[in-house]
Amino acid sequence: MDFIFEQIRTGGDRNFGYVVGDRAAGVAALIDPSYEPETLVERATDQGLTVQLIINTHGHPDHTNGNQRAKELTGAPLAAHRNSAAGPDLELDDGGSLGLGSLKLEFLHVPGHADDHLLIHLAEQRVAITGDLLFVGKIGGTGTAEAARQEYESLKRVLEALPDDTTIWPGHDYGCRPSSTIALERITNPFLRCEGFDDFLSLKKNWPTFKAEHGLR
Repeated sequence: MDFIFEQIRTGGDRNFGYVVGDRAAGVAALIDPSYEPETLVERATDQGLTVQLIINTHGHPDHTNGNQRAKELTGAPLAAHRNSAAGPDLELDDGGSLGLGSLKLEFLHVPGHADDHLLIHLAEQRVAITGDLLFVGKIGGTGTAEAARQEYESLKRVLEALPDDTTIWPGHDYGCRPSSTIALERITNPFLRCEGFDDFLSLKKNWPTFKAEHGLR
């Protein structure tokens, strides 16, 4: 197997989409094709890969608006959480997995930013596509204290479940670099350094002030 992994800028609000594939098997998956599905399909085609799957990390429009075009170009089914408004052909839930050639894509349900949010984990390759749950130095937004609590618990679960050398690949280029590791985020991401939920919620509420004080963009 030759592991193929490409992070691709797809426009919108600094969105990232991904091409994941097995070169030996000649197959690929497109993840969150969003604003430029043609670009992701082209990258797969240029490498001689047939797109077998289209996957959404969550159902927000800036991650799903390229689904239909990607399906038209590839004929591949859409996989997403079973409650996704995108209407998946393949319904996923916590603990589910999909095969892609010799690759195994495992899914964790990580609600908070979105009720249907999934993290995609390739354990053997030490790769986690975190969508809008975990960014480099930041986390996804939430609209209520209840959603913030869900997000807090989801982040705790991810830190417990994923090895420190796992690379994280977010849904937007919001940080100082386009990717990170679990280990690095543990020691640099202010949200992951909170001592408890109350501190976490306070930081979310005061994030604009915190950013200004610490020179963050």
